[in-house]
Amino acid sequence: MALPPDRSLTPEDKRARAQAAQDDVLLREVDDAVRQDQYAEAAQRYGRPAGIALVLGLVLFAGYLFWDSRQDAAQEKDSEALVSALDQVERGNLAGASTALDPLIADAADGQQAAAQLLKAGIAMEQSKPAEAAVIYDAVAADGDAPQALRDLATIRGVTARYDKLAPAEVIARLKPLAVPGSAWFGSAGEIVAMAYLDQGKNAEAGKLFAAIAKDKTTSEALRSRTRQMAGLLGVDAIDDVDSVLKQPGAAAE
Repeated sequence: MALPPDRSLTPEDKRARAQAAQDDVLLREVDDAVRQDQYAEAAQRYGRPAGIALVLGLVLFAGYLFWDSRQDAAQEKDSEALVSALDQVERGNLAGASTALDPLIADAADGQQAAAQLLKAGIAMEQSKPAEAAVIYDAVAADGDAPQALRDLATIRGVTARYDKLAPAEVIARLKPLAVPGSAWFGSAGEIVAMAYLDQGKNAEAGKLFAAIAKDKTTSEALRSRTRQMAGLLGVDAIDDVDSVLKQPGAAAE
């Protein structure tokens, strides 16, 4: 039997708890989505690490924007509603958590509403309902009142949720605007676009994009290492500083 929520928690404690729970839900959501993706044979070797690396950066960024927007005390009621939904997720009551988010989606301010929708979509993914999740992601992506960062996140999630249902050309068309150097989403969106190029048989384009991500110092080292290996498999040299690469953990295995 689950214990009732601890009423002695401070608002800061509750926010931290909600943040951790949201991160966990979205991490599992992306991990599940990646398992369903139908990547090329070479891409399958790196699919799960790609999803995990993607969510680590995106969730932290989106989570910061979300909680930063909730500092107004007048919005504490919405915060409590989200914490309640996350409590249900922690207990495994996904259906109850999804229902608890409905009032937020209907009445909350734009940022909170978009965050609640993303969480609801994540729950749908956890329930093996990618089509339902994709509809929610698309709604957030198309919402001109939602924060742009959450719209971009929803765009990437929507493509991930239905990757195996989309033509590679459509994947590229949707994510290419985010898959450009200088974009905050270059690494995460670019990797998926490169996978779509592989599905099209455009190995040269895929290799160039993998190499560009590998050389971008604003992306995570895990992503750079993975895309450097992919570029190498496709015959593209993505190493600028050989000595630096050789000093990295696991470099000998590459």
